Parts: sequence; C-alpha cells; structure tokens
Amino acid sequence: MAFDYHIKAKFVPISPGFDLHTLVQCTENFDYVRRISKDKLNSRSIGNIEALVKSVVVLGGKPLVIEGWGPSLPSALFSSEWLEENLGSKEETVWDIPNEVNTPMTIGHYLRSMKTLTNQFTPTNYMESRNQRLYLKDIDCPEAWADHLKNIIPKFVYYLNDCVEYSNDENSTPCALNNFRQNSYNSIAAPAGDLMSSLPPEMRASNMMCYIGHDGTYTAAHREMCATIGHNIMIEASADNDDEREGSSIWFMTESNERSVVREYFSAVLGHDVEIEKHFAQVNAWKNAPFKVWVVEQKVGDLIIIPPLAPHQVWNRGTRTIKAAWNRTTVDTLELALKEALFSSRMVCRDEQYRCKAIVFYSLQKYYKILKQNDTEENSYQHERTKQLWDDFKRLFSLYQDVIISEMFSLKLPKEKNVEMLPHNSGVLCSYCRCDIFNRFLTCRFCNSDDSGESSDTYDICMDCYAMGRSCKCISNLSWVEQWEWKFLADCYELWRNFIVRFYSGTEILKSFQPLEVVRINHGKKSIAQICQEQLKRRPWKKTNLTEDHKPYSVHTKSKAVGESRQRTLKERRELKAHRSNREVPKPANVKRYRCHVCRRYELNWKMAFCSTCNLAFCYSTLWHEFDLMPQAIMAENDWHCPRCLKICSCKTCQENLTRIPLEVKGTILGHNTKKVADHRSVESLVDFSRSKLVWMYFDPSNPQQSIRRKLSKDEVVSEITQTHEHESLANENEDANFLTPDGMSRLESRSMKNIDPFLRDLSTST
Repeated sequence: MAFDYHIKAKFVPISPGFDLHTLVQCTENFDYVRRISKDKLNSRSIGNIEALVKSVVVLGGKPLVIEGWGPSLPSALFSSEWLEENLGSKEETVWDIPNEVNTPMTIGHYLRSMKTLTNQFTPTNYMESRNQRLYLKDIDCPEAWADHLKNIIPKFVYYLNDCVEYSNDENSTPCALNNFRQNSYNSIAAPAGDLMSSLPPEMRASNMMCYIGHDGTYTAAHREMCATIGHNIMIEASADNDDEREGSSIWFMTESNERSVVREYFSAVLGHDVEIEKHFAQVNAWKNAPFKVWVVEQKVGDLIIIPPLAPHQVWNRGTRTIKAAWNRTTVDTLELALKEALFSSRMVCRDEQYRCKAIVFYSLQKYYKILKQNDTEENSYQHERTKQLWDDFKRLFSLYQDVIISEMFSLKLPKEKNVEMLPHNSGVLCSYCRCDIFNRFLTCRFCNSDDSGESSDTYDICMDCYAMGRSCKCISNLSWVEQWEWKFLADCYELWRNFIVRFYSGTEILKSFQPLEVVRINHGKKSIAQICQEQLKRRPWKKTNLTEDHKPYSVHTKSKAVGESRQRTLKERRELKAHRSNREVPKPANVKRYRCHVCRRYELNWKMAFCSTCNLAFCYSTLWHEFDLMPQAIMAENDWHCPRCLKICSCKTCQENLTRIPLEVKGTILGHNTKKVADHRSVESLVDFSRSKLVWMYFDPSNPQQSIRRKLSKDEVVSEITQTHEHESLANENEDANFLTPDGMSRLESRSMKNIDPFLRDLSTST
C-alpha cells in the first residue's frame, strides 16, 4: 500500500486576465527566456546555429526561443479550417484533465466545441472545479504540416534528421538560407541531429505530435522522456476578435543544472514528483521557488527548445492554440538517460519509448560505416564536422561498453545453460517498469495465465528490476532470455575498439579502450547480470501461485482444452516445466531469519545484506529508506561495509557513540503505487518502494528560500490527520490569509493533509 499521507499542493488555475509581464517584472527569480530572431540566423552558417543551440540548451541547460516563423506558416495550410476539412472526421482521444480519463471525439467536433469550452472561464468563475478542461494532446501531427516544417526549420533541430550535409567551408552559408532550405554540398561526415534516425524504421518511436488546447487546459510539470531535447512550435492560434480570444501559451521553465533542486522543491514542498506528469504548480509556488524560473509567452511562430531533464509546465490561453512538438536524441541526451533518467523512470514505471540502449548500438553501426568510408578520402579527417563525428563515436562506444559490461555473466559461476534466444526486433518490455530491454532479461512461464486461467503473455522482467526485488510472485526459478548472440555483441565491441585505437593510436587511447575481458576484470564490481545470477540462487521459489487455475505455458499443452489443462496436478505442472527447461527445480532457499541492526525486525536471510567486516545484518528496506542505498548497489560490492562500520549509522545504539555521525538523507523520495502501472502479477519482495522517504520543509516567512528539514514518521503524519477532524474547518480555500504566522501555522496543521500547500497559502491564489 502506498504511503500517501503527505501534504500535497492543490491545483490553482490561472485567471484569463493574468498579467504575465507584471509578474516577471515584480518577481526576483523570474526572467524571460532568451529569444533569437529567425531572421538574424539567416546570416549565420548552420554550423554556428547548431553550436549556439548546443551551448545554450544542452551544455548551458537553459531554454531558448527562436522566433519569427509565423510568415513561413501559410494560413491556408496551418489553420483550424484546414484541419477540420481534411481530418475533421478522424477520431482521437481527448484528455479530460479534471477526471483524468480519455474521451473519444472527432477532431472536427472538438474544434467546433472550443469556443464553448473557452467561454466557461471568466475572471470571476475560473476557479470553479466543474469547468470542463478538454485537451486534444499527443495526436499525430498531420503529414502535410510535418513536411512543411521539415522544409523551413533547420535540419539539425528537426525530428528524425539524419547526418546533416555541410559545405567544406565551415564559415559558408547554405543556399536560400532565409527559408532554411539546405541544398546539398560536397558531403562530408557529420553527426546526426537525431540519433533516433539510426534505428530501423520499425523500431523508431513516433513522437512528431500535435497539441490543440483551449483556455484553461495545461500540461502539468514534467521532464522530457529519456532526457531528450524537446522542441515545440506554435503553428496556429485564435485571434482577438468578437467571437474568439487571442491564443497563447505560458511556459514556466527551469534549467537542467538545477534539476535536483527543482525535484526536491516539488517533492518536499509541493508534495508531487516531477517524474509523474500530474501536478500543475500554481504561480505562487514558482514565485517562492529557490531557483530561477524562465518564462515564455508563446505565440504563433515561436519555436521553444527545451533542455534535457529540465522540469517545465505549460498553460494554454485563449480560444485555441495549436502546437507541433517533437524530441531529439543526441549523444549528450543518451549519456544523461543511461546514467540518470532511466533510473528515475524505472522507479515510477514510466514507459521508455526511445529505446536508448538500442540507439547506442545502431548508432555505432551507422557511424562505423560512415567513418570507414571516409578512410578513402584524402584529408577528410581535417574537417571539424568529421572530428565531431569521431568524438561522438568514442562517446557512444563508452556507453556501449557500460551496457555490455552490465550484461556479462559471472566469470566464477557455472555457465548458464538453456538460454532462450529471441530476435531483438521483438520489442520486449519489462513487465514491471515498462523499460525497453536491449538484450538479456529474465522470464517466468509459470506466471503466464490471467485470473481466469486463460493463457496470456509470459512475465518478462529486466535485470535492474529483478536486482531491486521486483518480480512475479514466483520470485525465483526464472529463465534467462537473450536477444543477441553474445559472440556477436562481443565481436562488435572488439571491431569498434580496434577501429578507435587504430585511428588515434597512442598509449592513452590503449588505456581508455581495452579488450572486453580486461575491462570486466578491472570493473571492480559485479555486473547486474551477475547479481541476478546470484539472487536467483539465493531467493526462494514461491509456489503458492501455482493453483489449479494457473498452468505453466508449454507448447505441448497449448492445444489441449482449457478445462482439461486446469485439472493438472501440481506435480504434473512441475514435471512439465522441468521438461521444457531441461533443468531441475531449485531447492528451497535457507529460511533462516536475522534481525536488522537498525529497525530490529526479523527478516529472511535473502532479504538481508550482511557486512563483510562485522557481519551485522541490515534489511534492504532500512538501507534504502535510511541510507539511500539501492539493493543492487549493495549487491554489486564484492566487500560491502555497513553503515555502522562506516560510522554513519543512525540507530539509537550507534548514536550513543559520539564519534559516529548519522548520514543525512539527500532528499525527499515520494512513494508511488506502481501496481497501477506494473503487470498485475508483480510483487516487490525486498523493498516497498511505494513508501515515502518523507522530508517536511518548514519555511521562515521573512526568508522563504531557506528551509529547515525534519523527517516525519508515518505515525506522526497519521496522528496529525486524525486531529484534523477535531478542529473546525478553515476559511474558504480562496481566502487570502497568511498561514505562516505562528497562529496561522497551528491552524494549518489542524486542517486536512490532502490538497493543502501551507507554504503557498499566504499569497493570493488569483495572482
């Protein structure tokens, strides 16, 4: 059960008459996003424009607006009339924001309803919760629109672009640049602007999207998926006339470099996680935030480029706004994804649509062919673009090295037998976290039936999820599956490594790019595949889910009647499974219990981590909630030293020793009920990640940027919730009262814990 007893900031809409200019002028931490005119870029080379975007957005982590595209968007094509005439009968799903449900509706019906939907909101009633907010979002961009945008927008920032062609002269300007129509020159090797183009067409994610919204619709605070670079251009909006209100969108944006502060602020103060696109932060929250807030009022012709991993949110104004949006994957974003973003997505079970590891592999294949062809061209390596391609090739190879090392089996354990082979283009997703699985994973064919006993998909779990204790109810006795021949992956590694070493030569390159076996030995930690091997032997096989209504999948029984197969005895099913896998059913694991040094609870030995020095036992739940240690991080250590030996233990006994300094928790982690997303057969056997690592922030009204943190135990929170029923209800939620006074704080604590933001209640909600 999710530990959901924490304060959550409520949703406060923005008034139709909201004055953005005054807000930015009067708020210290607000500033407008830097704008660059498209006309000014006409006199610059494409290489210079690309360098500008990378410097500001990717490396600097700040958003950027390229304005002035309006004249290049003909109204005969980019209009609601064209959309209704050509696609009006097409049925899409409209997102009902307040009710969080999708509603089927044709595009034409939605467009005709936008005036009525907009007229709901007035300066006096915009706070009413009964107002409808219907957002036509995440629909495929019309092909005619996408083709036109491809012709006018610089290729290196456009969706799914391949290697851009450049003149041999880096300072030259492409022909007809005032419309950004890039004619071909003498082609030289250059990096792709979007590495998604490296994937085979059937493996690419379709993310050229269109968003149509009316006044009061919004996109909640979120980050771009898989740390990609976001692009959003407003292509049409309603004008200010008698029948319609002028359309625009207000963006509240942050910097990539401040993402940790932003996430902590949202979690600890607002009670929401930016990894889940669910909460639209009220203006007062942004005004009092301890970080820079970049603001944009987006109008027709404004192209906004969004930094990777930077949280942002959007509010639509006026009768109608129509935007086109896409994402790009680069080497920089892949590094962020594999080292940070995918872990965060895995925790909340957010789909990985961009297949990051596969992009690394296929990009290396593609770049290797391009660079090898350039071997025959004299002086080709003197071009800056080719040098950049080599640099990207090396960085991609380093990522591939990390991927393949993580999938290597143990050098000490017996070789795995009966590993099933499955073609990689099958598109296997983890049944728990929904991530894309590049090569090796675990599968359970005992849990292949639904509640009615009918055959369903096998249960596939990625190695990261299994290491952290996620699996089906069987917990153990899972089988290995791989999607590539290991020899092929290893041969690719050596081929690309030798190619790099031959080109650069030198001792330093040899040290940085070593043979696979040497890298594995020098890695110093266990690979995630080795961890899974060890845990499969350590964890018990739970056979309780093998009821008469659940049979293991087998090609020998698929043709039999369902009624007959349901009556199989448990013994027959075990024999059937053993026959299929050609391996013995594992013996039950040792069920000896140990007491956790910190929480003092007894747990089974496979749920405990044992110190290599003092041999004390710590349960994985305590290590995560008290010391920020994930189970797989502990399991990866060959010699793990416990918090007590490191003198950071927070238990009462250790704190009596003045030489020990307890570890301070890095930040707030809100629990999430992943059962809503994960496969219904899933369990968490080591740590209940739905529980919050709750840190509550109290603020000094005279200096809201400073905070004092204290942990709230579950009992304290529940106690405060119970006390709320003993107090009278407070004033209306729209009341402009100061709750940060001593008296006000006591009143605040007596109110229901849900949908209240104590830090924000002192300011006008109407802004």
